[in-house]
Formats: sequence, structure tokens, C-alpha cells
Amino acid sequence: MRKIINLNKNWKFIQRDAGLPQSFPEDWDSVELPHTWNAIDGHDGNGKYDRGCYWYARKFETPSQPLPGGRVFLDIPAAGQQASVYVNGKGVGYHEGGYSTFRVDITDECKRHGENLLVIACSNENKSSVYPQSADFTFYGGLYRGVNLISVPHTHFELEHWGTSGLSVTALPDGRGGAEFALESEIRGGDENFTVMYRICNAEGREVAVAIRPADAAAVKISVPEVTLWDCDHPYLYTVSAVLQRRNEAYDEVSARIGVRSFSCHPEKGFILNGVPTPLRGVSRHQDMLYKGNALTREDHYQDARIIKELGANTIRLAHYQHSQDFYDACDELGFIVWAEIPFISIMNQDPAAHENCISQLKELVIQNRNHASICFWGISNEILIGGISEKLVENHRELNALCKELDSTRLTTIAHVSMTPLDSPLHGITDVESYNHYFGWYGQKMEDNGPWLDDFHRMHPDICLGLSEYGCEGIITYHGPDPACKDYSEEYQALYHEHMAKVLSSRPWIWSSHVWNMFDFGCAARNEGGVSGRNNKGLVTMDRKTKKDSYYIYKAYWNREPMVHLCGRRYAQRAGDTTEIRVYSNQPEVSLFLNGELEGVQSADKVFVFSVALKPGFNQITAAAGECRDSMTIERVEKEPEIYVLPEVNERAEGVANWFSLMGDLDLKAPMEFPEGKYNIRCKLEDIARSPEAMEVTSKAVKLATNFELAPGVGMWDMMKSMTPEAMVKMAGSMMPEGFAESLNAQLIQIDKPE
Repeated sequence: MRKIINLNKNWKFIQRDAGLPQSFPEDWDSVELPHTWNAIDGHDGNGKYDRGCYWYARKFETPSQPLPGGRVFLDIPAAGQQASVYVNGKGVGYHEGGYSTFRVDITDECKRHGENLLVIACSNENKSSVYPQSADFTFYGGLYRGVNLISVPHTHFELEHWGTSGLSVTALPDGRGGAEFALESEIRGGDENFTVMYRICNAEGREVAVAIRPADAAAVKISVPEVTLWDCDHPYLYTVSAVLQRRNEAYDEVSARIGVRSFSCHPEKGFILNGVPTPLRGVSRHQDMLYKGNALTREDHYQDARIIKELGANTIRLAHYQHSQDFYDACDELGFIVWAEIPFISIMNQDPAAHENCISQLKELVIQNRNHASICFWGISNEILIGGISEKLVENHRELNALCKELDSTRLTTIAHVSMTPLDSPLHGITDVESYNHYFGWYGQKMEDNGPWLDDFHRMHPDICLGLSEYGCEGIITYHGPDPACKDYSEEYQALYHEHMAKVLSSRPWIWSSHVWNMFDFGCAARNEGGVSGRNNKGLVTMDRKTKKDSYYIYKAYWNREPMVHLCGRRYAQRAGDTTEIRVYSNQPEVSLFLNGELEGVQSADKVFVFSVALKPGFNQITAAAGECRDSMTIERVEKEPEIYVLPEVNERAEGVANWFSLMGDLDLKAPMEFPEGKYNIRCKLEDIARSPEAMEVTSKAVKLATNFELAPGVGMWDMMKSMTPEAMVKMAGSMMPEGFAESLNAQLIQIDKPE
């Protein structure tokens, strides 16, 4: 029978490209898996992180097998981003793609007796044939999901076909209270003496169906007359096992936990689960944590899932790559609808090998995860038009979509469009459903523009199922104030933004899904924004999972049916002024507010309750009550609020815009823009502008004012942004920028000659 041997302990690691050791390297550092060498520098704010090829080594003994001809496989659930595998000095495998399982048959290289030397070289260096290449997150390197040995008899369920489990199950309701289970297994080394016994057991462990098939024709469909459906509130799971037998002996066994459910999307009704319209409202998630990087344990993954479940979300977009089997398992068990995707992101590389890598990563994603009840959507790209459009890009999307359908016809395909994707883009209509990443109210325009934009798209494309795949804004728990505004990075503005967005979405059930960007702050070593570098701080929860920001609780009020009340502004703990605003979130119809033990007022409202109170000098105790729920906080009235509450660059940015215009003199900014030959202009790509230091200096200042991004060749997110134009970036900023800003930038650029 199969043995799975964990190899996570007793590794040696060296953080330099030391080359293949000929013997066990006792002088290397000792580490345990999961491990990444970017656990700190991947988000510590130093502006860069270590991207190299580094080496792991471990000794192991060959597992014993009672039957002759047994095989030994190395099982690597993920290695970021490329990996080369050696056993006893011989290269046995190579894998490109940092997020999926791959296996290597190492039987012939293993010693029959004594110790073997296993060496794995991992690289997170940029490689033109491997996605992701340019994106707004850290590409962690290392063996961050552990390593196993799998010992099997000569005849066994398949292990090498795209990392498969060897068992594929599709379970669909039959419309009569039962379900049909379509089972298929792949077997290596079988003959006419072998059979496969399939068993289906319910969640209580009782067998409800069984079937026997010859190993060379192991596919079968089994009808189960009465089933319990899987849904978000009751994620009921069956266990399907396949036992490979020869006469009276079991050789190998695999199993999967399966949910029976039906789903679809409709342009007007939105997402439909088991025949019931069920708007999907939830979050996106990256797989990293503070000072762990992406080297997470099974418990870390389950902790994240539980925090999201407490929020009341019913969907998770797992961005922007294949996540751990542990997290997919948690989603199956807790009842989330999952959007799973490949890292085809930002910019399409023209290298044909890169498209082949997309294909291989998509095959691994689908084949390795098709048994998960939670997964209903396969995502084929994210914000890919940042790098521009071409016929080849459209063709590649059609090919990826067709491949999804070939591999798994039971699920829907989707895509996440960058905000500026035209309404008539040829990328529309390729996938079954679509979503947009919009940051109106943060990177551009106003939060109030979100609803009208969604309505306009819906009117223009009544046949397209539309979702909102990303939306959000930075919220840094240091910053506070009585008048929150866009780009002040305050916890208060983030909460106001999400108050608005939660209301927008609740009134539009036809939006098939929405995903907050992001559930947790996450590592992006290239970022330097809002006084916190190395991270994207749009999370509803901090990267260490210690603090749920106020914005977390507005969604809990909308999505979680369990009674709750939450006082906002507890970290805005020192306040000046005669009165202050107290905001309360609750899913109850009425909230009472108490100030220093005295009833201050009672309000009826929908989710958001706003009180104005007069604080006494010194400390004040504030309590909110809604039904049986209570929440309390302490606020100190002070003469002057701490300077740390306001990010200095908030005021500097406003002054910078004013100074920008003062440089323009008497220029008529309402005159038609000109684009003379041989001169730079706002329609030039940033990578072309970078050829002129003078043009780059002007443009960098403009981009900083318009978007708050630092822009310099080779620094930060340059690789992702270099294909954009200043015109596109100013359009993204929209109403955030004063009238005439684009014209003023163009007026300066057309004074600068392009190099010959």
C-alpha cells in the first residue's frame, strides 16, 4: 500500500548559488520546511528582495516496499518559482511555475540500502518563459509548501500526470433528489488481474454506493438516490475512495472529499447555487503572512479561512496563482465559492515559451483541483491589458478558455479586466463570465462613480454576467482624523469607502460576484506608499492577522447574520474639538449609544449609525448596544491631536499640485493638445520616455502627483508600469486631478526632443 513520508525536517540551506554539492553540506544553515528566503525582505520595506537561485539539501532512506518493483516519488507541492531536483548527484527533474504540485520518479536513483542525498535548487529569478513576471506582489522563493516521499507498489494510481491525485470525481444533482457521481481513475502498471473498487460514503461515514471496475476501464457513473447538497451555509461533503485490488489484496488507495452542487450565472439574476439566486460577496486573498512570507502551515491557511468565514463572506478570489491544497480544503469544508486562477498577469510576454507556461500552469491548476466543491470558476488572466493589446493576446485568451472547457466542462471561466479595458474590447465575450478591477475613489475618480459605471456597463452589455473582481483602498491604522479624504490613507477613509461599496453591491444582486481587494495586507516589496513601504495595505485585516480594521466590520454587518455591533474609531483614541463623530456598524435595526455610562441617544438605521457627542476633558467611556450585543472603547479628549495621525505627504501632495501649475505661467491649458513629430508627449510609453532623463524627471513628478506612485526605471513596479502611457495613468486618476493636468504635462513633454 501507499506510504506518504513527510520530509519537512532536517534540511540544510544556503542562500547563494553554491552549485550541486557532492556530499551532504553540513556547513549550510539548518532549516525546516515550509521555508522561503524572502520571509522578511519580501515585505520589510527596503525596496527590493532577494531573487536568486539557492539550494536545499537533505538525507533520506529509501522506503521499504513489501512487493517487488515498487516505485518512489518525490512530491513537491510547490517550489518558487523554478526548481531543479537532484538525487545522489544526478538531475532527475525540473519544473517551471511556483504554485503547483509536481512529482518526480526517483526510484532508479535511490540506493537500496543506506542514505540518499536529495538536493533541490529553487530560483525566483525573472525568467521570460515563466509567469508571473510583472505584478504588484512579492514573488517569494523557496520550498514553501514542504516536500514528501510517496512510496507505491509497481501498480498504482497515477502520480505524474500534471500532479494529479489519480482520481477524478464529478458529482451533479439529478433533479430528483439524488446525484450522479462520474468517477475516473488513472492506473499505472495494471493488467487484467487488477480491479478498482469505488466507495462513496456520506459525511457520517456510512457507505451509500459502491462499484467495481476493471483497472483498464476504470471509469464509471454511479447514481446515489438521495443526497445532501453542498452549499455555503451547509457545506456537506461525501468521501469517494478508490481502492486498487489484485485478487484478495489491496495495492493502492486514493480518496477525495466531494460536494454535490449545481451552479450557473445569469446576467440579471447573478450567481445561482442549487437553483437559488445567491449573490457572491467576498474577498480576494494572497497566501502570505508577516515575517513568514508564503511559507504557511496548514493551520495558517485554516486560520485565514476562519477569519473570512467570520466576516460572512461566501466567496474568495484566490489571487493570482494556484493556492495550497490546504486552503482549497478549508474552502470545501467551510463553504466558500472559489475563483481559482493562473498568474497570467499585467503584461503578456511575447516569448512563445511563456504561452506554453500559461498552458502548463492552467493544466496543473485544473487537473490538480477539479475535485474541490468550492471551486466554481477558473480565471485565465488578470489586468493583462496593462501591457497593451494585440491579436496574439486575444488569440491566446481564446486558446486558454478552450483548454479550460476541454479539461473541465462543468465549471465556468472568468477574467479580471483592468479598469481601463474598453467597453468594446475584443476580450469581452471570451470567458463565460467577466469581472472588472475598479478603484474609483482611490486611484481615480470618486467612490460615487462605481455604481453608475456598473449600471452603464450592464445596459451596454445586457448579455454579459458582470462582476467586480477587485476594489479597495489603503487603510493604515496609524492615520486618523475628523475629515477623512481620498489618499489620506486613514482607517476612517477606508471605512467610508467600504460603507459606500457595500451599499452599492447590496442594491445590485445581478452583479454575480464581488471581491474586496484585499482580505489581508500582503507583501509587495516594490511598493512605497502611505508611509508604509514593502506592502499593499488595502487589507481589511493587517498582515499579521492581529488587527481587524474598521472596514472589516461594515462587511460583517452586511454579510454575517449573527447579531453584531462594532464601534469604529477605537484607534482614533485622542481627539480634539468640542464634539466628535461616533460611527457604529450593526446588523441590528436599532443601536443605543452610552457616553460615560449615560444614554446619549438611540438610532434606527441600516448598518451604519452615526452619533455626534460632546466629550468631557480627559478619558471617556463609550459603549454601543444593539439587542444583546455590546461594544466599548475609550477615547481621550485632548487639546491637539497627535501629529502621527496625519501622513505628512497628504499636505505636500496638495501643495505639489499647486506648485506644478505655477510653473506653467500663462499657458492656455484649454487649447487643443499638440503632438509634434520628434517630441515627447503623454501618449508615449514610459519605457520610451525613460530614454530622456529630462522627460523622465517631468513624468515621474506628474505620476507621483497623479497616483502617488514612485516611478523610476528599474525601481519599484517599473516592470509592470513601463508599458503604460502618462495619458492612461492620468485617466486612471480621473477627477482626483485638477482640470488641465494632462494638458500641462503634455505641454512640458513636447518641449523635449526624442533621441535620434
